[in-house]
Amino acid sequence: MNHYPKIAAALEAENLDAVLLTGEANRFYASGFFTPGADATALVTRNRALFFTDARYTEAAARHLEDCELREVGPGKGLTDQLREVLCSLDVRRLGFEDGAMSVRSFRRLETALAEVPCELTGVSETLLTLRQAKDPEELRLLEAAQGIAERALEEILREIRPGVTEREIAAKIQYFMLRHGASDMSFDPIVVSGPNGSLPHGVPSAKEIRAGEFVTMDFGCVYGGYCSDMTRTVAVGSVTEEMERVYQTVLAAQEAGISAARAGVSGKAVDAAARAVIQEAGYGEYFTHSFGHGVGVEIHEAPNAAASNEKPLPAGAVISAEPGIYIPGKLGVRIEDVIFITPEGCRNLTKAPKDLTVL
Repeated sequence: MNHYPKIAAALEAENLDAVLLTGEANRFYASGFFTPGADATALVTRNRALFFTDARYTEAAARHLEDCELREVGPGKGLTDQLREVLCSLDVRRLGFEDGAMSVRSFRRLETALAEVPCELTGVSETLLTLRQAKDPEELRLLEAAQGIAERALEEILREIRPGVTEREIAAKIQYFMLRHGASDMSFDPIVVSGPNGSLPHGVPSAKEIRAGEFVTMDFGCVYGGYCSDMTRTVAVGSVTEEMERVYQTVLAAQEAGISAARAGVSGKAVDAAARAVIQEAGYGEYFTHSFGHGVGVEIHEAPNAAASNEKPLPAGAVISAEPGIYIPGKLGVRIEDVIFITPEGCRNLTKAPKDLTVL
């Protein structure tokens, strides 16, 4: 799978002759082949695609790349020399680059290297992020597969949680389970927090042991086929108090309100507001400290966001998280997260794991 045609079509609308892709995410999105860091560069024109990398990756690239020309870089055939040659031969006058991913130093080097072409450089990171918002059927398949792997890991980790087990042990086992079920990597370092640590939305798993009467919040996801999953479940160990029950049910109701409001054409702000109103009405408004959700795809956080700051309409085909939470400092925290696919009629929940309050 590659997205060269989609990117090429966008070039005309942006009055560009070509775009240079140097960041991991957009390079993979274009080519369907992953290379880490700065180990490759892709160039997409209106009718041609090229992929530059060194001898460490050329064999693997040749096996995976389709509809593009593979060029090896190395001693005597440097990237900048090859780029100058290609850009001159194709008469590229306006070249897009990833202004959101390129350092100032790298930009200055690129600008100097291409001074002889000559070539006008134009930042296009926002354009690329917009292109990636609407997922095609193959992307959706990979996202659902990644989500399924995380859910199988959840089923297994629930059998491991008991008093005396540490947050770090739970986090380690979650990662192992996802890798065993086919993940190539983690979407992010798992978050596992319990009891008073639960008030830390992005708390780091510690040596703290799980105790009876506490919540355990687990936020995790994996990468499959280059696409990410993301989910959070909060479970109780042994028993729950009335307050714990009330907080949990409030978060669940807020999530369902946000999901019900989500559809193409509705702003991210409106979806966030639907969930926030439920938590505010229950008296916990000050304890919901982040947005309702974020885009999920090649990157674990990408556009569009379901946040109070996003007044743009959500596009059909977007995949976003649905993750309200309540965090009472030094006491407890609850977050419940699914991933939803935005459609003109509403949305489809890609997460199948149960959300009723579970007491282990």
